[in-house]
Amino acid sequence: MTLELSGKAALVTGASRGLGRALAEALGARGAEIIAVARTVGGLEELDDAIRAAGGPGATLVPLDVTDDPGLERLGAAIHQRWGRLDLWVHAAVHAPPLSPAEHADAKDWDKTFAVNARATARLIRVVDPLLRAAPAGRAVFFEDLVNTGPFHGAYAASQAAARALTGAWAEEAAAFRHEVLHLAPPAMPTALRARFRPGEDREALTPPAAAAAALLPDLLG
Repeated sequence: MTLELSGKAALVTGASRGLGRALAEALGARGAEIIAVARTVGGLEELDDAIRAAGGPGATLVPLDVTDDPGLERLGAAIHQRWGRLDLWVHAAVHAPPLSPAEHADAKDWDKTFAVNARATARLIRVVDPLLRAAPAGRAVFFEDLVNTGPFHGAYAASQAAARALTGAWAEEAAAFRHEVLHLAPPAMPTALRARFRPGEDREALTPPAAAAAALLPDLLG
C-alpha cells in the first residue's frame, strides 16, 4: 500500500476522541507520523492501535493538558529535536462549559473555557509557529463552530470568538511565510461536546466523525 504522507510530521491536539481522533487516524493510515496530544491515555492508545491496524506507522503519544504551558514548551522542543519541523497541525482540543444564562456564568467555568479554547490556542501558536516555518509547506488547521452560539452559550461562544480572532490574525501574518493557516467548518457530529449542549438529540441524524474527517481531508491536505 502506498502511504502518500509517509515522513510527514503531523501534530493533532485533541486526538483521543471526536473529530481529532478521526483525523489523526485518517492521517496516520496514510503514513503521516502522528504526534497525538490529549489528556486521556486510553484514548491515545486506542488511536495508536487503530493507525497500526490500518497499516500506518503508529503514533507518538503525548498525554498532556493543553493548558500546561511548560508541557507545551517541552512538546515543541521534542518535535524540533526529532523532526526539525512540523508539516501539519490539526487543532481539535476544545472545552464545553455548562449551558448558562450570561448573568449566571460561573467564574470557574468561564476561566477553564477561556484557558482551553483561547489561551491554549495562543500558547500553541507560539510553540508551533517556528516548527511550521521550518517545513517546506507547513499548515495549521482550525475548526469553526458556527452552531453553538446564542442564548446560554455565552462563555463557549465568547471563547471561540476570541480564538477565531487570534487565528484569523495569524492566518494573515503567515501569508508572508511558507506556512498556511486554514479554518474549516465540519458538519454536525455526535461528539461529546455536542451531546453536552444538546442532550436528547437524535444522534443518528448526525455525521459520524470518520465520515466528517474523510470529507475534510481534501481541504486539510490541499
